[in-house]
Amino acid sequence: MVGEGILKGLAETARNFFGSYVSKERLTTVQYPEQRLPRIEAARNFPFLVFDGSDWQQGMRCVACQICEKECPPKCILIEKSKDKKPDAVGKQQFYPAVFDIDISVCMSCQICVEVCPFDAIKMDVDVDLPTDNRFGGLLLDKQQLAKSNEYYHGIHPTEAAAVDAALAEERAKAQAKKPAAAAPPAAPPSAAPVPEAQPVSGESK
Repeated sequence: MVGEGILKGLAETARNFFGSYVSKERLTTVQYPEQRLPRIEAARNFPFLVFDGSDWQQGMRCVACQICEKECPPKCILIEKSKDKKPDAVGKQQFYPAVFDIDISVCMSCQICVEVCPFDAIKMDVDVDLPTDNRFGGLLLDKQQLAKSNEYYHGIHPTEAAAVDAALAEERAKAQAKKPAAAAPPAAPPSAAPVPEAQPVSGESK
């Protein structure tokens, strides 16, 4: 039947409209910003940088490999790699981003930066409340504004964050297991067995 889909859509709209007067389940709108709907886990808006521990500078997972900057289609990421190294949250010496900026006025929320990051250092946020009266500087976020804790990551994407933590814990356990083996001195080669002295044959003079 021609137009059947349109009629079904209009019927659903009418059901929600009239049903909202008798049932709260049919009330599909909220008085934003005073009322807010809970964010679904699969939602995404703009990227943020994950850090471990309580110190965002020391715990930042990003090592300034610049893969996300190179792969970003609209080129909204700017990274400057540090000249020195500093210990990360587990004490390993790493490079870090001296500068990490994202221009969210250009970002198209494609999530490619998340997909290519080998360190699980950049993830997608769900926060949409980013009002500003400065359309240029106010939409250019630096690394301090982008840095958010692993606990925050667990709060917005619990399933994904748990899987990432499990994978990172496994990698760290493997790295720790290799350290004692590398530090152990090599085993001494076995000493050669003494050659038995030849016994004289019966009838021969000594």
